[in-house]
Amino acid sequence: MTLKYALIGCGRISPNHIAAAIKNELEIVALCDIVPENIEDKISKFNLPEATHRYTDYQEMLEKEKPALVAICTESGKHGQIALDCIEAGANLIIEKPIALSLEEADEIIQKAKEKGVKVSACHQNRFNKSIQKIREAVEQERFGRLLHGAAHIRWNRGEDYYKQASWRGTWEQDGGALMNQCIHNIDLLRWMMGDEIMEVVGMTDNLKHNFIDAEDLGLALIKFANGSYGIVEGTTNIFPTNLEETLYIFGDKGTVKAGGKSVNIIEEWQFADKLDDPDEVKETYHENPPNVYGFGHNPLYADVIDAIQTDREPYVTAEDGRRALELVLAIYKSAAEGKSVKLPLAKCSTLDFKGRFN
Repeated sequence: MTLKYALIGCGRISPNHIAAAIKNELEIVALCDIVPENIEDKISKFNLPEATHRYTDYQEMLEKEKPALVAICTESGKHGQIALDCIEAGANLIIEKPIALSLEEADEIIQKAKEKGVKVSACHQNRFNKSIQKIREAVEQERFGRLLHGAAHIRWNRGEDYYKQASWRGTWEQDGGALMNQCIHNIDLLRWMMGDEIMEVVGMTDNLKHNFIDAEDLGLALIKFANGSYGIVEGTTNIFPTNLEETLYIFGDKGTVKAGGKSVNIIEEWQFADKLDDPDEVKETYHENPPNVYGFGHNPLYADVIDAIQTDREPYVTAEDGRRALELVLAIYKSAAEGKSVKLPLAKCSTLDFKGRFN
């Protein structure tokens, strides 16, 4: 049975979602955006049927179309409320990162989805990269031995032109800074690989050269995981002159792995004491070269969510996973703002707590 699908928000990331919806043979019944030209642009770009319904009000769309699956691709600050309204309408969801900008909203999404019996997936599509799947397999097979430490480096460039494209970018109300927007995918991967449970976070953030935004352009953090391992996060949008790299390192007493490339889609180091596979072969087999930093992960993420709906199971990337990535970014913000380490879990925290931080 083909699922009825609708998209809310036709901005920069929406083409990846529309392409994945087409590839996975969803019935695209409607597109919604407060700017009608954005809708027309996507209908034309993807040669969607002229009969595709257009909406500027998502509430009206939910009521009239009753979609089985909705993707939320609006500015980050609107994710939470739109998600809650979609769940109330009985729609399953794919929510672009971050799942929300406050832990309270993330918790409400998780709770309400359970009550309504709908599936919610946080769009951390890099989990589906071939390279990441291979590394995850090694983690699950305990090939690293004792995990010692891991590191996520996001060394990118975002100039004033990028922020001028959309006034919500870099604001505490609707976005957050480099860690929340550009770095959250790799932060999610680091937390996932290193055992998920975190005891303590020490963070520093600053706005060094983006005085036209409210939030940080540099974030650094040390993380202590419950299993005794450690994590390092380095995220910035200050790299001259263009994006340099996004890398993930995992170090155990019996294994060393490095994933790099545009969006951690290339295995650059693969060394294990068990010698179960040939490092050169692994590097060649699990290598992807996507055209941009969004990678190829949206297609498999969509396929997984569709299967989760049809077989009534949890998606591979859950709303709880989205909350964990959000919690870690907010913990870094909190530690940086307070000048001291922060213990996890956090019950309450929001980007709005840091308003005025770099004024």
